[in-house]
Amino acid sequence: MGDWTEKYRPKTLDEIVGNERAVTALRRWADTWNSGGAPKKRAVILSGKPGTGKTSSALALANDYRWTTIELNTSDARNALKINRVATSGAVNETFDDHGRFTSSRTGGRKLIVLDEADNLYEKIESPSKTSSDFSDKGGKKAIVDTIKITNQPIIMIVNDYYSLIKGSGESLKELCTTIRFHNPYSNQVFNLLKKICIEEDITVDQKVLQTIADRCKGDIRSALNDLQSICLDKKQVDAESLNVLGYRDREKIIFDVLREIFKTKNIQSIRESISHLDADPGSLLLWLNENLPVEYLDSNDLVKGYSALSRADVFLGRTNRIQNYGLWSYACDIMNGGVATAKTHDYPNEKYSFPTWLRAIKDSKSTRDIRDSIVKKISIASHNSSGKSRDFLLTYFTRMFRNDTFFAIKMKQRFDFSESEVKYLLGEKYAHKLEEILRTSETAIIKPIEEETIADLSEDEPDVKASRQQSLFDF
Repeated sequence: MGDWTEKYRPKTLDEIVGNERAVTALRRWADTWNSGGAPKKRAVILSGKPGTGKTSSALALANDYRWTTIELNTSDARNALKINRVATSGAVNETFDDHGRFTSSRTGGRKLIVLDEADNLYEKIESPSKTSSDFSDKGGKKAIVDTIKITNQPIIMIVNDYYSLIKGSGESLKELCTTIRFHNPYSNQVFNLLKKICIEEDITVDQKVLQTIADRCKGDIRSALNDLQSICLDKKQVDAESLNVLGYRDREKIIFDVLREIFKTKNIQSIRESISHLDADPGSLLLWLNENLPVEYLDSNDLVKGYSALSRADVFLGRTNRIQNYGLWSYACDIMNGGVATAKTHDYPNEKYSFPTWLRAIKDSKSTRDIRDSIVKKISIASHNSSGKSRDFLLTYFTRMFRNDTFFAIKMKQRFDFSESEVKYLLGEKYAHKLEEILRTSETAIIKPIEEETIADLSEDEPDVKASRQQSLFDF
C-alpha cells in the first residue's frame, strides 16, 4: 500500500492544500532568484505547525523551478561542523543537473538547500578548552547565519517554533530572511483532498467518515492521511461504523505528555522538543501548570520555587501582549517550563492532571457572552454608540430598568426584537419569574418598530411639530 503521506505528497505548488498566500509569497521569492543574481534576502523561513505543508511546499518549489535539492534535517545535523560540510559548501558552489552536466547559476542552474527542523539548531559555542567533541557539537545557528550571508544558492529553513530559531545568536535571521507563515488549512479543504485520494485508490468511503477525519485532524494534513490510510487498510468499502476502529485521536493528550515531561524530568532540551509539537500558546500552558502545580509538588519549598518561575514567566507574557514583541515568548517558555522542572527536589507519584479551572469557566460562559454581545449590538445600532459605551450602559442602567419595570421590558423586548434567551439574560435569575409575562404580553402588544420611526417620516411636518415628534430611545 505504501505510505500515503509520501505517495500523495504534492509534486507542484499548485497541489498544496490551503495556504494560498504563503505559496504566492514563496513563488515571488523564487522568481527573484530566476530574474538574475541573488536577491537581497537569500533565505526564507517557513514557519507553522506540523502537517501544514511546509516541507512539501519547499520540495514542490524545487520541482516547479527545476532546482536540485539538498536536504538537511537539523535534528540529526545541527552543529557547525556538519552544517559547514553540507549546507555551506553547497551554498557557495555551483551545481550539476540530473545527468551530471555542469549548470551555472548564471544560466538558471540552482540548488535549493532545505534545512528541516531548523529550530533545533545548536546555538552556543563552547570555549576551546573543552574537548574537541564538545566544541564540534555547537555553533550550528551561527554557521547558518554565516552561510546565508555568502550563499549563491537559495536556502529554505523549516521550523515549527519560529521564536526558538531567532533567539540568541539567531536574532539576525529576522533581517536576513523572508519569513512565510503557514496556517492550518480549512476542514473542507482537507475533506476534498481525502475524497480525491479515495477516488485514486478506488475505495468507497462514507462521506461522514471523511468529514470526521477532516474535522478531527485540526488542519494537520499528515495526521489526516495517516488516519485515512489506517481505516482503509485492506478494504474497498468503508462505512461510518469503521470510525469505531479508528477511535478518536485525543489531541489534548499531547498537553498531558508535556506536563508529565515537565513535572517528572529535568531534561530541558527534551522539554523544549515536546513544547515545539504542542498546539497551545505559552499563556495556555501557564494556566495548565498553574492548575496542576500544587497537586504535583507536595513539598512547600518546591511549590514556592515553581510558582516563582511561573510568576516571572507571566511578566514576560504580559510584556509580550503590551508591546507585541513575540520574541519574548521563548524567554517566557524557558523560564516557565525549565523553572518548574528544575524546582523539584523530590520524585512525586502523581500522574493525573486537571484541565485549568479558568479555561473551563471561560468555555462554559461563552454562550452567555454571545447573548450579551448580541444585545449590545442591537443597542449600539439604535443609539449610535460604540459597543464599549453600549456595554457599560447595558450593565448599569438598561438591565436595572428592564428588571424593575415590566412595562419598559415589554416595550424594549418588542422594539429590539429580543429573543427569549436575551430576555432571560436581561432579567437574571432573581427576576426570572417575569419571563413568561414579558414574552406573552409582547406578542399581543402593538408598537411601531424602532427602525421605521425615523426622521424621514416627519419630513413634511412643520419644524416645531417635527421636533416634538422626535423620540428618544425609550419614548413609548
